[in-house]
Parts: sequence; C-alpha cells; structure tokens
Amino acid sequence: MRHPIRGAKRRVRAWRAPANAHVVSHKKFVRLAYNLILGREPDAAGLEHYVEQLRAGEITRADVAEQMRTGMELRFQRPMTDALTSLHHSRCDWVRSLPRAKRILDLGGADQGDASGALVGLGYPYFFERLVVVDLPHEERHDLYAASPRLDRFDSPRGPIEYRYHSMADFSGFDADSFDLVFSGQTIEHVHEHEADDVLAGVRKVLEPGGYFCLDTPNGPACRRQQPDLINPDHKIEYSHAQLSEKLERAGFEILEARGLNHLGWILDGEWNYAELARNTGVYWEIEECYMLAYICRKPR
Repeated sequence: MRHPIRGAKRRVRAWRAPANAHVVSHKKFVRLAYNLILGREPDAAGLEHYVEQLRAGEITRADVAEQMRTGMELRFQRPMTDALTSLHHSRCDWVRSLPRAKRILDLGGADQGDASGALVGLGYPYFFERLVVVDLPHEERHDLYAASPRLDRFDSPRGPIEYRYHSMADFSGFDADSFDLVFSGQTIEHVHEHEADDVLAGVRKVLEPGGYFCLDTPNGPACRRQQPDLINPDHKIEYSHAQLSEKLERAGFEILEARGLNHLGWILDGEWNYAELARNTGVYWEIEECYMLAYICRKPR
C-alpha cells in the first residue's frame, strides 16, 4: 500500500503555484495596512494616494507602514486605551528628555524583564561610561519585584551597567561628587518619608556640583481620586507636588523642571475613568493636574 504521507508529498511536488501567487496587490496591501495599523477601512482619497505613490515607485510598502505608524492619527485620533501602557509611554517620553551624563546612579532601577535596567529600558538616549543600578536584595523585595534578573554586570547598548544590592538610602559605598546624574524612577514612594530625607542627602553627597537629580513618582492627590488607599502595596507614601518640591528644595536642590505625566482631563471634575487617563499620554506643564510627578533637579555648583 502507498504510504499516505509519501503520496501527499508527491502530490504537493507535482503542483506548481503561479510565480506571482504570493504577491499582494498595492491596493490590498494598503487596505490591510489601514486595518492593522489604524484599525479602520481606508478612505477613498487615502487609498488612492498610497496606491498611486506605490505604483510610481515614489515610496515603498515599508514607507506606507511607517507613515501610518508615526502619523498624528495614531497618536491623537486613536489614543491608547490601556492606562499602564500609556503611562509607560509617557515615562519613556520624559526619560528621553533627561540631560546627557557619563556617570549615572539609578536608585531602585532593576527591571523585571530587561537586564539593562529601568533607565536604559525606558529609552535613555545617551551613551555613558558607567551606570550603577542599586536595588534591594531579591529576598528583601516585595513579591511584585522579586522576578528581575540576578546580575552583577551587564553590557547594555548604551554602556556598561553594574548592579549593587542594598537599600537606596545607603550611599556608604560611593564617593562624594562621583556621579553627574542620579535617577530615581518610581522609587522615592517606596521608602518612608523620613528615609526619603536620607536618600536626598545621599544623592546630594554623591552628585558632582552642577550634577542632575531626576525623579518621577505618582501624584498623591491624583491617586486619591482613583482610590482612597495607596495604589501599590509596596508604597509607603504618595507625594503631592507641594510636598515633594518643598522636600527637594529643603535638601538643597534647584528644581529646573517640574512636569506632569498623563493629564487627567475631565477626571478632575468627574468620576475616575481609566480610558481618559490612557488617552492623555505625554508630558505636561500642568503638573498638579497629572497622574505622575516628574522633576529635573540640579545640585548647585
């Protein structure tokens, strides 16, 4: 008896597909791009515009996808719907605006899924000579943060990274004036208020004169609109802009920029709405009207 699989193979080999069977027409490609990227059917003018440019060889199909992906429709007319994703994108936008630095200390900067750590993972754009990530030993962390890689060193695309495991309030292992940027991304809220004073004093000690301290953290009054309790079980405090800016200035820092991430829109006058929070991705000047606080500070020269 003929083996059925062998027979099937012979039948497949005997059939020859047309040479252009795999080619999708320009019109069908543009329609698919609209569906997949913009989530809608193409309008007649847009469809004709792209098809004519493709036929003339003025653009490639990759150009079509890139134009749709980076266009204003996707950013503003089809905003994000997931609040956590939107907040992450806002933080990425803010991190890309941070000053250039060669020697960086990242407080609490381990990342659950990225060996490069939080700062590089968020898109810090500059090359550096040294980046030290300080985070708690894994056995001392809340279960939410226990899954990050256990590393001593890692060579990231931006430069070498060194990991140290101890409290972010412990600066005993660092020399004075040894960093030109200290980053605290969503970490200052994880220590008690009195410990935060120790953190700020330590940051001021290890920063060189003129060095930068950059931090972001949830906006306490905004979070209370979401729920009466702390929004994360590992948080110790969620500051208001007035509280944190006063604390930073009292510690001897000059606040160069105080910005807000994800404007709350009409949530300020109505009920909590995650869709509205997700819609307003970005960095805003109206810091007290935003879900997160973000600061670029400097140690005086």
